[in-house]
Amino acid sequence: MSSTLRIQRICQHCENEFTARTTVTKYCGDYCAKMAYKVRQRNARIDVSNRETIAILNKPLEAIKAKEFLTVKEVAALLNCSVRSVYQHINNNKIKAVNLSQRLTRIKRTDIDKLFA
Repeated sequence: MSSTLRIQRICQHCENEFTARTTVTKYCGDYCAKMAYKVRQRNARIDVSNRETIAILNKPLEAIKAKEFLTVKEVAALLNCSVRSVYQHINNNKIKAVNLSQRLTRIKRTDIDKLFA
């Protein structure tokens, strides 16, 4: 069964006008269909890679959120600020902290949560 249907379309890959024989034709020929497929596959690989990168970047934050006592560096990562800013907040008594020794400053997670309450 042959179709006498002729529809003027624009190729979704090369954007040239062509005559389609069906209503679902998207590309002017085999070459454009293959090239569009390669572009879709490349974009899919890029999306997977971007999602993996985001998951790796968010993994430390998820581990920090599970801890009860945090270091100054972890608080800085959680608040998205510098370590120096966290020390300034500690010196201004905005954040309560405990010095266990000269280099061991710990902050309770609940004190950080109280800042935003």
